[in-house]
Amino acid sequence: MSEDGACQSCRIIVDTIRDHPERIRALWLLHRNEPILANLEKRSIDSEAELPDVLDGKRYRTVDRDRNKWYLSVSEVAGKPVEVFASTAFDRDHELQSRISNLTTITRLISLILRHISLGETLTFDKCLKQIQRSSRQKNDLPDMLYRVLSRYNLPRE
Repeated sequence: MSEDGACQSCRIIVDTIRDHPERIRALWLLHRNEPILANLEKRSIDSEAELPDVLDGKRYRTVDRDRNKWYLSVSEVAGKPVEVFASTAFDRDHELQSRISNLTTITRLISLILRHISLGETLTFDKCLKQIQRSSRQKNDLPDMLYRVLSRYNLPRE
């Protein structure tokens, strides 16, 4: 056993990982069809305000179980997802308003997580609360209730 805990049989693998990570990336992609050891350019950003004004993105059209068309847009920075938006042409329907409000909450929180993963944006409780509050469309909708309940936990630490 070496000092890093690898046995003699594993030593070749450990040395290859250390000395030739590009080989491991290529092999993993070949055999697992997914990236590993991504080359993330980690930089810490404080808020979404630091995202560029113009981003690349893709729009996907989908249909829900009620046959409503939805448009899901994914904004990217360097090919990595950083924001998700969802919209539909049926936003005048009262029942759908509630669904859209909930959907907005989900997409805002997913976008916050994506910026954390893709850009290294700091993820905080305050940012989560802010995104939940911004997604509320009317008093006492689900995002509003979530915001009011979770705000009780956002007390200054002693």
